[in-house]
Amino acid sequence: MGIEYTRAELMVTAAAREIQDGDVVFVGMRLPLLGFALAKSAHAPNAVGIFELGIIRDAPAPEPILTMGDLPNIFRAQWLGDTADAMGLLQRGWVDASFIGGAQIDRFGNLNTTYIGGIAAGKMETRLPGSGGACDLASLAKRHIIIRAFA
Repeated sequence: MGIEYTRAELMVTAAAREIQDGDVVFVGMRLPLLGFALAKSAHAPNAVGIFELGIIRDAPAPEPILTMGDLPNIFRAQWLGDTADAMGLLQRGWVDASFIGGAQIDRFGNLNTTYIGGIAAGKMETRLPGSGGACDLASLAKRHIIIRAFA
């Protein structure tokens, strides 16, 4: 009997393998956060995480976080800046990989983080949180890792 796992767990594991030891990684929330934590503990202990709010960590947060601004993510961070500072690191070419999740990804790698479904009578079917800088991440990081949970 083999080991049982979900598709989300498989996706996190596969994405974590894309992070190399010593990489500077722009980390998104939820599955990207899990993938980064797995990479740090499994094979990339010297990877450094940058979070959109301007937080830089060289170790996972000591407790689970639900948002980037949660206190455990701030506690003992190496650097506390703001979003402009974090995006400035991208513009300087200092980010090896960006690591984000998306609600929809097409066969060409186009990522949807805005809304799902058509707009009928000026109303979206499902509103998503937005890009979170996805365009900057995809165009300015040296590598781009996209992760998506499957139902």
